[in-house]
Amino acid sequence: MENYFNYFTEIEEHFQRRRGSLLLLSTLDWALIETWREAGVPLAAVLRGIDAAFDKYEARKSRARVRRVNGLAYCAQEIMSAVEEMKEAAIGTAPVGVGGESAPGFESERIAAHLESCAGELQAAMLSGLAQETALEMSQRLLGLATGIRIEPPNLEELERTLTVLEEKLFATLLTTAPETDLTVVREQAARELAPYKRRMQAVQIRQIEQQFLHKRLLEKYGLPRMSLFYMSQS
Repeated sequence: MENYFNYFTEIEEHFQRRRGSLLLLSTLDWALIETWREAGVPLAAVLRGIDAAFDKYEARKSRARVRRVNGLAYCAQEIMSAVEEMKEAAIGTAPVGVGGESAPGFESERIAAHLESCAGELQAAMLSGLAQETALEMSQRLLGLATGIRIEPPNLEELERTLTVLEEKLFATLLTTAPETDLTVVREQAARELAPYKRRMQAVQIRQIEQQFLHKRLLEKYGLPRMSLFYMSQS
């Protein structure tokens, strides 16, 4: 499993460097990064695509007045082109195997602490009914995983798959229990933010981003954690 522990931070910092300012990424930008990560887009392809998009922007800017780049969606098409170029050139690394020792940044104690923190947030989340029951069940599952990890180092790929299943179950529960008005508001907001960029992205990509946008906002609304190891604190 390729280590994308710093995936989000590196993309954010690279985008800011190329733009020449510390523009804070929007919810749409984070949803887009999440889509790339979940699709397995290599970090190198994202950074290369950002560079290509800004190189073209700067070339156009020297000839005519153009609107400033205000979001990562501007780079989406170039990033997908970079992915295809890397595939054609057979560039990339073989998947990293799981050995007996903990990978740097994924030490057992650190993972256990992350799972326990997520369990605490699930227990304290502002939920009710079925959603609350689901969150409490997941918190107990995470505590059990944390206990086991302290006894025996985990297989990171298997653990990440387990956490992905739990997240998907949580999202499914939220989508069936959240008030319709809340879902409508979030979807309308996503549509507004995506509107300027839709012609630069494919329909499948737009649907993925809309879904990630919705998930992110629901987690924020109810105070819920991301359980994936990619969201572990780096401190």
